[in-house]
Amino acid sequence: MAEAHSAVAFSFNVTHEGVDVRYNHEALRAVWFSGLHSWKLRFIRFKNRCVNILYPAPPASLFLLTALVMGLQLYSEQDLSYGMIEFFTGFFPECVHDSCEVMAAFFFGVAVWILCVLLWRYTLKLLLLNHSWMYSPFGKMSLPNKLWVALVKLLNGTNPLLYSFQSALPKLPVPSLSSTKKRYLQSIRPLLNDVEYERLSKLAEEFFGGIGNKLQRYLILKSWWSTNYVTDWWEEYVYLRGRSPIMVNSNYYGLDVIFVQPTNRQAARAGNLVYAFLQFRERIDHETLQPLLVNKTVPLDSVQYERLFNTTRIPGVETDVLLHVNGVSHITVLSRGRYYKVYTHDHGHLMHPKDFERMFQEILDDKSSALKGEEKLAALTAGERVAWAKARKSFFATGVNKASLTAIEKSGFVLVLDEECYDYNAEDPSELNRFAKSMLHGKCLDRWFDKSFTLVVSANARVGFNAEHSWADAPVVAQVWEEFVATDLEILGYTEDGHCQGAVSARELRPIRLQWDIPSECLDVAESSLRVAQAIAADVDLHIQVHQEFGKGVIKKCRISPDAFIQLALQVAYFRDAGRFCLTYEASMTRLFREGRTETVRSCTIDSCAFVRAFCEEERSTEELKQLLHVACETHQNGYRDAMTGKGIDRHMFCLYVVSKYLGVDSPFLSEVLSEPWRLSTSQTPHSQMNKINLALYPDHVCTGGGFGPVSDDGYGVSYIIAGENMIFFHVSSKISCPNTNSREFGKKVVTAMADIRRLCGQ
Repeated sequence: MAEAHSAVAFSFNVTHEGVDVRYNHEALRAVWFSGLHSWKLRFIRFKNRCVNILYPAPPASLFLLTALVMGLQLYSEQDLSYGMIEFFTGFFPECVHDSCEVMAAFFFGVAVWILCVLLWRYTLKLLLLNHSWMYSPFGKMSLPNKLWVALVKLLNGTNPLLYSFQSALPKLPVPSLSSTKKRYLQSIRPLLNDVEYERLSKLAEEFFGGIGNKLQRYLILKSWWSTNYVTDWWEEYVYLRGRSPIMVNSNYYGLDVIFVQPTNRQAARAGNLVYAFLQFRERIDHETLQPLLVNKTVPLDSVQYERLFNTTRIPGVETDVLLHVNGVSHITVLSRGRYYKVYTHDHGHLMHPKDFERMFQEILDDKSSALKGEEKLAALTAGERVAWAKARKSFFATGVNKASLTAIEKSGFVLVLDEECYDYNAEDPSELNRFAKSMLHGKCLDRWFDKSFTLVVSANARVGFNAEHSWADAPVVAQVWEEFVATDLEILGYTEDGHCQGAVSARELRPIRLQWDIPSECLDVAESSLRVAQAIAADVDLHIQVHQEFGKGVIKKCRISPDAFIQLALQVAYFRDAGRFCLTYEASMTRLFREGRTETVRSCTIDSCAFVRAFCEEERSTEELKQLLHVACETHQNGYRDAMTGKGIDRHMFCLYVVSKYLGVDSPFLSEVLSEPWRLSTSQTPHSQMNKINLALYPDHVCTGGGFGPVSDDGYGVSYIIAGENMIFFHVSSKISCPNTNSREFGKKVVTAMADIRRLCGQ
């Protein structure tokens, strides 16, 4: 840059000649319009809150109904209110009779309208308690369920805002102790021998027949009082109270589309990327983003979108907290160890991609060096949480360090302009693996792991992200990523020489360099955190398996759910790899309920093990194997449906465990259940939640998906994305230090298992 901009808008010095007052006019102007933008958003939120309170009734219906009641009362000889209007007239003794009648008719109309709205909403809420439609065979919905779908569509209203359905969504029910006990024992039966199973069954009987009843009563009481009996405890105890590094252990990543590269200009790709994300943020702020509907009928909870932007995980000694602010009009840019504050709005309006490209190019062209200690600051977010919390309190509580850290933590998100180049080479899988590892942990000092998400643009304009997990789950970030891909490739585009479309605005805002004064003691903490993080990163064995032989198109011809097919293939691959079965975790959502997050699908079942054994070890006829396959897939599907509809077991037992700790009760059964290792942890990334990407027209625009670090020291983490009809990406992670795991070899075994099951189905 030609000059180093100060992050301070106003400053003064007192000298013997008087008071020297200095203004940064650009910063003051940005602050002024940022404040106006914030107040505008407050008004929009207030207006939307009023609309959501009335939804699904349109506000205009109030005026129509009251006008109709008043007209009928004044010009009709019949009293349609059955004396209620006359009753209301008695409350206005001082007015003229006609005026009294008009006012009474108005209030009667309002009362009737409120009753209609409440009846409408609670009828919809009652209908949404029904989940029998999920258990209908594909394409064979019963007549009662068809009528139910039609009625829900009728009551859904039109043009809902993002949060319009929140008050209509039912609460997550607390499963009965008997159902949880039954499902748990079924899930662990194939993993234990007779002696082990008998021992655990006795522990279960003692718990569910004894102290479990007391814990259940407290849990039911919590479910009556709270919006969701799981979510707050899940967020606090699973995420925020964890003291180990969140890099790799908690955060996850996502990758660019790999079969097309629209430009190789780093600043230009960053310009479109930031613009698309900020457009999505405006739709959230204005609540114009359409809520997701399952089968275009059943609404999903939308509360997770609230903290997508402007959110940071703040470290604490005992527990972290989430900081979320509204009305933010800047982002943070990290380039070559230097931090910049970049305003995103000009006169209250979102700037265009070309303006962002210009500012990012200015940052890239800046030849200045990082300040002392600045380059390693982000390592504090990658290390132990206690060390970071103490350093934050000691070295970032006052002065310029506090101002700069606040600018980062309150920014919309962090953008990293990376120095490395990444690409996809079908002949060299290590290239894509290196790309994925960079998004997962980078150099351990070039990602701000505390932010809700960090966007990364490589030197050759490949993009990806790293996301913090406590504030929401991966489908929310996957949705905005889908929106970006569609906007970047199919709407915004680039010029022939790779620049952003459009022209630079007349008034040029400039990046503001953040200033730091890092003492040597703080630098020592950063160095220590960096060593911890580097040791974790060095132990990650990450491999991306690009499966192009077939996709969900072929699987559907087998009359099998694609997810169940893949889960059975993972079971076959693990059995061939380890020679045994293991407790298997598959993430499922519970967003059919208010403030729902996730539930566990235990994919290793009695039926899946029966199929795998017969498929891998025994001589069975093709018909017998097909029958076992379909039974196993149907069992898996029912388990997935149970998890989605509040009948899962793991969140229930987790909450029972939390209650037991509050009451000071020790349960050998719960302690053993919650300490069982998930040696195979899996998750499916949704590809097209809003159908924004036109794969029929642009088949190369498939998203690569993302992944996460290994959950178990001696197991695998597998994330997969079903990308269109003919492709599946598997992101496989494990630990290099474990001699019994190898991510690349496991990926090959998954491909082999997929092909073997396909041949069994005759496809």
